[in-house]
Amino acid sequence: MLTTRFVNGAPNWVDLGTPDIEGAGSFYRALFGWDFQAGGPEVGGYGFFQLGGRITAGGMQTTEEQGPPSWTVYFQCAEAEATAKAAETAGGSVPMMPMDVMDQGRMAILSDNAGVAFGIWQPGKRKGVDVAGDPGSLCWVELYTPDVPAAAGFYHSVLGLETSAVPFPGGTYTCVNPAGSTEDDMFGGLVALADVPAEQSAYWLPYFEVTDTDSVVAKAEELGGTVRMAATSVEGVGRMAKLADPYGARFAVIKSEAQQG
Repeated sequence: MLTTRFVNGAPNWVDLGTPDIEGAGSFYRALFGWDFQAGGPEVGGYGFFQLGGRITAGGMQTTEEQGPPSWTVYFQCAEAEATAKAAETAGGSVPMMPMDVMDQGRMAILSDNAGVAFGIWQPGKRKGVDVAGDPGSLCWVELYTPDVPAAAGFYHSVLGLETSAVPFPGGTYTCVNPAGSTEDDMFGGLVALADVPAEQSAYWLPYFEVTDTDSVVAKAEELGGTVRMAATSVEGVGRMAKLADPYGARFAVIKSEAQQG
């Protein structure tokens, strides 16, 4: 699972684009206990979701022209320009070229070889989120893709990611970890769209740790969210559910087995 011991290739940031940042802030406050603090005009209103004063994610109000409401996962890189070039060489694209975010770091938005958007973050003063793996924070990411081997090759070329097959109820699960790391550093997985009929499009899905999956699912529905996959227990993993906020941004929650008890 994720920690804040960030290394190149690992997720180190996640942010929300939404047509109603105030409404989204209210939803995630009730769901996770987050507080949203908007930034000033110099950052276009981009702000931070915080839990107990620790930053868990970013967020900003977006327009229809900027794309549908969504969560974007960012991966740490050592050099944004080189990573963007590697994405193009591997068959992806660069919708947003590398740019400085004041003295906080350098970012870009890339698309993989299946058209899935993701971010890269070259740390400056801001290394990443302040908390990961704890209740109310990012703990896992999952890519739904039409071609797992092709995706594995792309992310290996661009971010150095390594994959491994892990036994899973009903088959195997392709886990992802940074180059040269161990199983303890796994942070996500690659899932074939054909294996999950409910998933109609390729995208990165962030998982947030919770203390009670069922109560979070019920709360999300009460607040106008959508349950995309009902709470389900997976042996050796935990109890998880897939949701969407009232504006359509997709995410998942899980009470990991490691957090049980």
